[in-house]
Amino acid sequence: MNAMYNRQTIWVLVVIIVVVAGCRIPDTENLVFRTISNPLNLNYRFCLDDVSRRDAANPCIIQFEDGYYLFLFGSGGYYYSSDLIDWKLIGDTNLPTESFAPTVVEMQGELYYTASYATDTIYKTDNPKSGVWEAVACSFPPGMLEPMLFYDEGRLYLYAGAGNSVSLTGVEVDPRTFQLLGEPSPLIRGCQRDNGWETPGDRHDWMDATPWLEGMWMNKRGGKYYLQYASPGIQFKTSNDGVYVSDTPLGPFTLAEHNPLVYRPEGFTTGAGNGGTFQDKYGNYWHVGTVAVTARHYFERRLSLYPVFFDEDSVMYAYTELGDYPMIVPDHKITSPEELFPGWMLLSHNKSVRSSSELRKYPACCAVDEDIRTWWSAETADKGEYLSVDLGEECEINVVQINFADHDAHLFGRPDSIFYQYYLEESVDGKKWNILVDKSVNTEDAPHDYIQLKEAVKTRYVRLTNIYCPSGKFSVSGLRVFGRSDKPSPPQTKFYRICRNKEDRRSVILKWREVEGATGYGIRFGIHPEKLYNSYMVYNDTEIELRCLQVGQTYYFAVDSFNEGGITRGDVIKEDE
Repeated sequence: MNAMYNRQTIWVLVVIIVVVAGCRIPDTENLVFRTISNPLNLNYRFCLDDVSRRDAANPCIIQFEDGYYLFLFGSGGYYYSSDLIDWKLIGDTNLPTESFAPTVVEMQGELYYTASYATDTIYKTDNPKSGVWEAVACSFPPGMLEPMLFYDEGRLYLYAGAGNSVSLTGVEVDPRTFQLLGEPSPLIRGCQRDNGWETPGDRHDWMDATPWLEGMWMNKRGGKYYLQYASPGIQFKTSNDGVYVSDTPLGPFTLAEHNPLVYRPEGFTTGAGNGGTFQDKYGNYWHVGTVAVTARHYFERRLSLYPVFFDEDSVMYAYTELGDYPMIVPDHKITSPEELFPGWMLLSHNKSVRSSSELRKYPACCAVDEDIRTWWSAETADKGEYLSVDLGEECEINVVQINFADHDAHLFGRPDSIFYQYYLEESVDGKKWNILVDKSVNTEDAPHDYIQLKEAVKTRYVRLTNIYCPSGKFSVSGLRVFGRSDKPSPPQTKFYRICRNKEDRRSVILKWREVEGATGYGIRFGIHPEKLYNSYMVYNDTEIELRCLQVGQTYYFAVDSFNEGGITRGDVIKEDE
């Protein structure tokens, strides 16, 4: 057991204790680990035509040989990473990467690729780093939507389908000729009247609309087959992946007790569906999904990564509670979400901001409102335009995430001129400034630049100053600062109303008491008091209506309060108590 593992293990135990107790997080300065945060910091390509915007969707990741390969729609290639942290684009490839919803499977030491409308062809390679693939089957079923290939003990299966009122299907495929071994069988069909998470809308509020089902994905664990599917539409904040379970790869499938599997409707990074689940080098499971931005266009999207676990009852669940806060990328097998939390809280939410200039409809406060769909824009892209945030007190800063907004940009594709140059400063008094990060000569495109400092810096003010932006105006949708504050975590809050809708049991109204010092609240809910696997983040309210429930399930709820100092867990309450 190496020294890094020892330090991280000790830190994990400390974090579990302080989070449960609602205490202030201890010093992390001398601990060694690397973190990431959502959305993933890729050099997302600008769309080739129509509205100028970045877009990426339908991701899948496969672990192969020494690293990971990320395939997606809308990037002009695919990505390689050795560690799930830093990704390199492989853009020089003969794959039809403009076809959406790609799928990749490993068979006998080679990777096989296809995608929706991908010229009805299967491609293979034993060297994906090269970008060179060989066409091996050119009579694959034509016109299929959202395919997924799954290899299981020498047998190959194809799952496919997408639409408002269609069945998602599965069929066995000959792994040598890629011919179908029979007719596709219907496996999943929408059931919006029972499954609240399938209702369209940013708050599941398009009650009369039919959900769009798509994006099946299969994982096998412990002899069980977990068939995942996406709903209600990739453009909604409520986009999620649900899961069915079977003892065989073609069913019959039963809806899992815990659903949806991956759900992130609120926070800075929202939407989590239409992706895939994979294992890393250490046996940990992860889900890569699609983030809904949809500010400039219906399809403006990013990618997210969430850890996935199986509990003692083989219930599959994803952890999204602090889904866009810093998260440790482990270098060993882990057993619980708590092992991924470094203890760094958001310090910048709704704090006082100043800027060199601003457009009337894009004020500086939008850079700290935790909404990726709003942003601050300076009047120009000139060198010297700046944005600063006052954290209100001296805090220990560990991470700064800069989410550039590309306001008024007129960019298409991925020209070499797309990158951001800036410097980041800190100050204790707002007068004397010190360089925190210098990217004045940067030439790498990082639209969601995530900077983990080598050592924590104690300061109060953070300022971002433009040197160069590629087009439009200097603009930021989120200047997000993470670390530790000396303030105590807030008092515990309690529900005073849990009202399940008797006429529509997909819905429940939750109300809780406001507590002094809380920045926001986290709702955890699930099918058992020890299985509160879904969550909902609330910053500016003490009441919500959840419309994502399953009609036949009884639910348990807890409301936590949090601030810059930590999290205070709430008591678990059954819905009828």
